[in-house]
Amino acid sequence: MGALEQGHYMDELEENDVELDSDSEPEPELESDKEVKEAVRVLLEGIGEDCEREGLKRTPHRVAKAFREGTRGYNQKARDIVKGALFPEAGLVHINGHTGAACGMVLVNDLDLFSYCESCLLPFAIRCHVSYLPSSNRVVGLSKLSRVSDVFAKRLQNPQKLAKEVCAALDASIKPAGVAVVLQCSHVPFPETFVSSSDWNQVCSSARLGALEEDHAQWNDFLALLKLKGVNGIECSNTLQNWCPSLKNTVNGKNMGNNNSYSSMVSAVVSIIRAIGEDPSRKELVSTPYRYVQWLMRFKTSKTPEFKSILNLNANAEELKKEAIMTNGHGSKICYELSLPFCSQCEHHLIPFYGSVHIGWFGNAERCIDRAHLLALVQFYACKLQVQERMTRQIAESIHAWCDKGVAVVVEANHICMISRGIEKVRSSSATISVLGKFATDPVARASFLQSIPKCTG
Repeated sequence: MGALEQGHYMDELEENDVELDSDSEPEPELESDKEVKEAVRVLLEGIGEDCEREGLKRTPHRVAKAFREGTRGYNQKARDIVKGALFPEAGLVHINGHTGAACGMVLVNDLDLFSYCESCLLPFAIRCHVSYLPSSNRVVGLSKLSRVSDVFAKRLQNPQKLAKEVCAALDASIKPAGVAVVLQCSHVPFPETFVSSSDWNQVCSSARLGALEEDHAQWNDFLALLKLKGVNGIECSNTLQNWCPSLKNTVNGKNMGNNNSYSSMVSAVVSIIRAIGEDPSRKELVSTPYRYVQWLMRFKTSKTPEFKSILNLNANAEELKKEAIMTNGHGSKICYELSLPFCSQCEHHLIPFYGSVHIGWFGNAERCIDRAHLLALVQFYACKLQVQERMTRQIAESIHAWCDKGVAVVVEANHICMISRGIEKVRSSSATISVLGKFATDPVARASFLQSIPKCTG
């Protein structure tokens, strides 16, 4: 834990990677990367962080790389991807099985994509379904449907615009009899409203052209095929109302005050938008820098409070919510609270991670801990630039300072930086555990607590 405590574990790994791969030449730094790195330093200083502390030294580099990977679609063209992947299919011109089409429908479903929200610059998840009706005696390689979709996902987007752009690009490059795109998009909520992953803002958007737009039977066939593949509840709405949490409150320079740090942070975000190839003056992006700064300010550094100030130690135990009690075989009582939700910000990439915290401790009637106060403690440590390992330890140490008999903390989390960047490990998750006191020496108590977690979380 020493390396994690000092926050330089990831830096050591990256340095070792460079040393081990001695035959490879360092990747040349682009001018746009330099601009993003400088902007990130301004943002980190604006929220009260030290850019030179271990754990943040290479954050500007990582963020610049993440933005470059996440917006590479600006430098790609759909036509170049499809070119060379159109294949003749004998018999297509002889029989017309559908209106305006030469053969049956082709569907590729459940394409996992990720994009950056143009309203707040946060990544959002996309489940993409694409269908087309071949024509002109040719079909396209199925992987190209995914790659074309990804070209437009790797830009600053909103669901409605993304669906239309993918649909239009496929229509222009493949020239099918019809094409349809359905997107199921999920936007992470803001920390103060986060309860569980089911609270993500959900919206379904679609676009269709040709026979799939003109012939309702064809569209119904498309929806029926999706249902056959287990995709249910497709209710497409091309409105962006309540899509991004930041849109609920109109943000501009006036209601952010005259703070100089805000002004420099906003200017820094403008430079990031310009560096990735976008126009900051585009009407959809005019307020984006203010919204992104407001998001970052939620994770502004603050002093650590004493745990006693968070807990209501004088409350009557009978008036508190009764804790679940287990027996570890030695007669000691183990109290626990499960599935305390949190949403935090990865300090390595400035991208959110979220999940649940499970806490167990040796307690008694005189020292009960209310769930609301534990939730407040979790949210305190989550609402700052963090790494999951450190947050797990900090929560455990804070509780152990008050209840020194023993404490166990498990944090289960999904890291958007694992799925929105080049690695793109969809549906990956991580779990960390910190045990102190009796939990560290009593395997029966530790196992008893751990076995309780699936019963709550499934």
